This record gives sequence, structure tokens and C-alpha cells, in this order.
Amino acid sequence: MYTIDLRGKHALVMGVANKESAAWAIVQALAGAGARIALNYQVERLATRVQDLAATLDNPLVAPCDVTHPDEVESLFSLVEQEFGSLDILVHSLAFANRDEFAKEFVDTSRDGFLQAIEISAHSLISLSKAALPLMQKAGGGSVMALTYLGGERVVAGYKLMGPTKATLEANVRYLAENLGPHNIRVNAISAGAMRTLSLAGIPGGRNFLLDLPERTPLKRNITQAEVGDTALYLASSLSSGVTGETIHVDAGYHIIGL
Repeated sequence: MYTIDLRGKHALVMGVANKESAAWAIVQALAGAGARIALNYQVERLATRVQDLAATLDNPLVAPCDVTHPDEVESLFSLVEQEFGSLDILVHSLAFANRDEFAKEFVDTSRDGFLQAIEISAHSLISLSKAALPLMQKAGGGSVMALTYLGGERVVAGYKLMGPTKATLEANVRYLAENLGPHNIRVNAISAGAMRTLSLAGIPGGRNFLLDLPERTPLKRNITQAEVGDTALYLASSLSSGVTGETIHVDAGYHIIGL
């Protein structure tokens, strides 16, 4: 039997929203295996929420970082280097689009709204990976992972501009995997099925996914946040040492089903 042991490893998890988020489930899985965790919060009003969650961890690092501000990204990674020395794991769980865009027809998506969604939800994986590179080189390699959704591969009603945004994110995963592979850095994505999260609540009709999907999946159920956490634990460990550039679906098999 394999036991995943991440003691002595350091992980930075970007985008924890609350205790129901997939990112928090990933934190719990990584911390449960012994990794020391760093978390960010975007704005001051979210600081208390993230700090309260971090207080349940062993010796965490919590710092502000809005990925649209390069100086804040630089400051975060400088702090990570100061506290951790190196970095083994980077988790990207960042996604945002202005709510007003979801009220429009897709053809009416605004330029500003689209560019904002791309910057925060997709380009940030590139900028964060660049900042993580020297710290992962110090560690002798690392694992980068991003959270995505089936709407990047297929049209999902109500998902609108986030579909092309996630498609860009998944392409970034593949290109980063090729670019960073020589540094022994693996880059993968987890395509999670519908879960009761703030992200799902932000999509018009999103809650209906939880009601409609179970009968359409091979496993006849929705997934849990813990299952996403377990997949991230696998990707963070040596058990996935030969896996890079992949999008792993954790959706009870929904992505294989046709009409």
C-alpha cells in the first residue's frame, strides 16, 4: 500500500474562497499529508475568512495577492521564498468574470469583460508559474495544477465567457508543461464536476446542475470536494511523476457521456 508523504514539502494554494471550495479541499489533502501551506487573499475584506481557515493548519503562511497587480505577485513569492526557501507545489484555483456578462447573450460579451476574465482566470497561471519557477528549481522540481471545468471543452448552458476562458487555461497547462518540463516541473489540470461552491452559485442556473447531473453520470452521483482534493494529492506526489500536460476529469464520468 502506498502512503503519500509530503512532509518537508511546501505548497502555495491560490484562490481559497471558503470552507466549501475545492481549493480548501486541496489544502486539507496536502496539509493532511504533511505539506506546509501558503494561502493568499485578494482583498482585505476577505482576509479574515482566509485567516480563520488557515488557523486550522500547522504553521501556515497567509499573505495578500491580487494577480492583476504584478507587484503583489512579486511580493507574495518573495515572502514565500523568505519563509519556505523553496516551493514544491502551486495550485491555481482562480476564476472570475463580471456577473453582468452572464446576463448577456454570448455574442454580446464585452471586450473589457472578456479580457478581465482571461487575465484573472487564465493568464495568471502563466505569471504565477513564472514567479514559482526559481523556487521550484531550488526544490529540484515541482507540481503545478489548475482547476478547470468541462465548459472549456463543450458548450455548457449559462457558462458563457468562462468557457473560452477555461479553454485558454487548459491550453496554458499544455504549453507550460512543455516549457517547464526540462526543469522537472509538471503542469496539469483538474476538471472538476459540479459541486456546491460559490463559483457554481455565480453561474445562472448553476444550482440546477447539482439536481440534473446525477442521473446522467456513470456513477449516478455528484462528486465531492474531497475527491478533488485526493486527485490534487496524487498530482502533488511522486505517484504522478510521469504525468504532465493532462486534464484529469473528476466528474463521476459525466464528460464521457453523449446524447
